[in-house]
Amino acid sequence: MNSLKLLSFLVTATVLPACGDNGSHPDKEHAHEESETHVEAAAPEQGEHGGRLLRQGPVTVELAIAEDGIEPTYQAWLYLNDKPQPPDAGQIEVALTRLGGVKESHQLRPREDGSLMADTVVGEPHSFDVAVSARVEGQPARWEYPSYEGRTVIAATIAEEAGIRVAPAAAGVIADQHEVQGLLTPVEGRLARVAARYPGSVRELRAGVGDRVRAGQVLAVLDSNLSLSSYSVSTPIDGVVLARNAALGGVASEGDTLFEVADLSALWVDLHIFGADAQHIGPGAAVTVTRLGDGRSAETTLERILPGTATASQSAVARASLRNDDGMWRPGAAVRARVTVAEKPVPVAVPLAALQTFRDWDVVFVRVGDTYEVRPVELGQRDAMQVEILSGIRPGDQVVVEQSYLVKADIEKSGASHDH
Repeated sequence: MNSLKLLSFLVTATVLPACGDNGSHPDKEHAHEESETHVEAAAPEQGEHGGRLLRQGPVTVELAIAEDGIEPTYQAWLYLNDKPQPPDAGQIEVALTRLGGVKESHQLRPREDGSLMADTVVGEPHSFDVAVSARVEGQPARWEYPSYEGRTVIAATIAEEAGIRVAPAAAGVIADQHEVQGLLTPVEGRLARVAARYPGSVRELRAGVGDRVRAGQVLAVLDSNLSLSSYSVSTPIDGVVLARNAALGGVASEGDTLFEVADLSALWVDLHIFGADAQHIGPGAAVTVTRLGDGRSAETTLERILPGTATASQSAVARASLRNDDGMWRPGAAVRARVTVAEKPVPVAVPLAALQTFRDWDVVFVRVGDTYEVRPVELGQRDAMQVEILSGIRPGDQVVVEQSYLVKADIEKSGASHDH
């Protein structure tokens, strides 16, 4: 005998009047008797197979979900006047209405083991309103009851205060990305070393480290030991003074570097690529560079892979250019970067923050009105921001994308689950 799992019912079942063959209700007296609400115990009455007993007049149906070695499937046994009946003595249909009005139907058919079983799977979560229609030896019966699991109700005002936010599931793009470290360096050809032309002493210094200077601007005046006259040195480029190696009154030899001036309107980002990534990452890849200090990011494109390797790290060096209009990107600063090698459009994707685990499932939580319910999902590819959803939700479903762990905690606290 299959091991059967009994549905957990969090509310009482309501027995409704059976319909006649033509769909009309029986006489008023009979309908009144059969439509009374019966308050049942928290643990429903079980039959000999471990299923839930549904009784109405002479008809009894034992209904369960079989899960031993098979996908969850409805299974039932028939009784008339409390006597077991062969499976071909009747018909059973189980109609389910899930949160959001999604409907499904399960037709149970006779089996040789004496039961009736559906050939359709009861998908997770087992959370729905159930309507069971049966006919045993011509005797009709019908039952309706809620069977909820993995649900909770959170008022809109409370959800807003808690920071719970939802967004519709939608198409997205999953990126093949690689996280790397890098270093900012001046662009070759944009660094000038301003040197003394003749030996002599420094009479004037007109710029300091950090000053912005213009091409042709005088940076210092020196007294030449050769001509016994003064001469000036100027910057050949627009830029920022990175270093000043001269001191007022100091002596400079011919060719000594007095200033280093760099045009920092653009910088190189040298990224260190290790192992197999060096074969995988190439020119043209999109790069997002992030400053470690304040977390600000900028977008650029990988230009080239430099020949050879970095001596200290034995890594390949990939180079990109970076605009530095605000001057906040500084040469010598370490950065982190995300290199996007390829992008794949997917029909449904959700932020990683939407994912939680529930039992042994990967899940998201869907909101309908003020009701939140778990949805087991099959995951596809993911990147640093989002994950592809292969099944479990549909485009447009309102998915919790922030504070999803609060919804999970509320569901677990309510105990709204059946024993799997």
